[in-house]
Amino acid sequence: MLQQTGVKTVIPYYQYFLKQWPTVAALARADLDQVLHAWQGLGYYARARNLHKCAQVVANDFGGEFPNREAGLRHLPGIGPYTAAAVAAIAFGQKASPVDGNIERVVSRLFAVREPLPGVKPKLRELAASLTPARRAGDHAQALMDLGATICLPRAPLCDRCPLAKTCEGRAQGIAADLPQRTKKAVRPTKYGVAFCLFDHKGRLLFRRRPEKGLLGGMMEVPSTPWTENQWRPDDVARHVPVQTEWRGVPGTIVHVFTHFRLELQVQSGTGAYKTKNGDVWQKIDELGDLALPTVMKKILRQVLPSV
Repeated sequence: MLQQTGVKTVIPYYQYFLKQWPTVAALARADLDQVLHAWQGLGYYARARNLHKCAQVVANDFGGEFPNREAGLRHLPGIGPYTAAAVAAIAFGQKASPVDGNIERVVSRLFAVREPLPGVKPKLRELAASLTPARRAGDHAQALMDLGATICLPRAPLCDRCPLAKTCEGRAQGIAADLPQRTKKAVRPTKYGVAFCLFDHKGRLLFRRRPEKGLLGGMMEVPSTPWTENQWRPDDVARHVPVQTEWRGVPGTIVHVFTHFRLELQVQSGTGAYKTKNGDVWQKIDELGDLALPTVMKKILRQVLPSV
């Protein structure tokens, strides 16, 4: 949960997860929809899907016990180099060197590394590993994280309070506040789409499940055109409607910003019959809270159903 999300936001989600699924086995038995629903608001939903898969692998293949070595942890779904090293060091006391954003900043300043991120990440991991002690590696890692979070700050490092100030090359060279350097980010493109809110004669709204892999994988959505970098013409939109009916444009534009692109959606509303396929569902309006809906879908529903 702490990957891509701040501590204050995570705490209530973490407490809820522990209450709902207090053991790895309990999480492994949970329905994916329940997990995704509980994850709403944290974003980056691939993390939730991988968390669920990881619990199933640990429960089914490892007897409910996590591997205690960095190499073994990296074979689990959703666990990359940082998480594997953090768990190995902090949970199991192994000599391992997790490197998060705070540690990257501390190390880049300590060694006056001028090469920009993200390309310099492997070098920063090597330098961080050179500092890691054989004993209490977890305490060491957390100390560096705290140092970066409270003293070695991004814009105004408090060098006069830093226990590493005397050995910091970045401070000695007067460039600490400028490190780490970063490669200039590419301009975030804008994509366009049209979302269709289809109601049946009972007032229920049609939803479909997104593919498991990819953006918002496994989440529920209203049908829509593909999201493309070209604006949609009416004739092209007509080829993607779920049914032929009288579609009415909903005033306004939905704007949602993902990590790699900005999305603009127009919304159309209509009424008609539709035979559901695998993953489709007609949902009562007063039961929308039962669905795992990403934030962009909630924006659409607020546009069509202001009371939601």
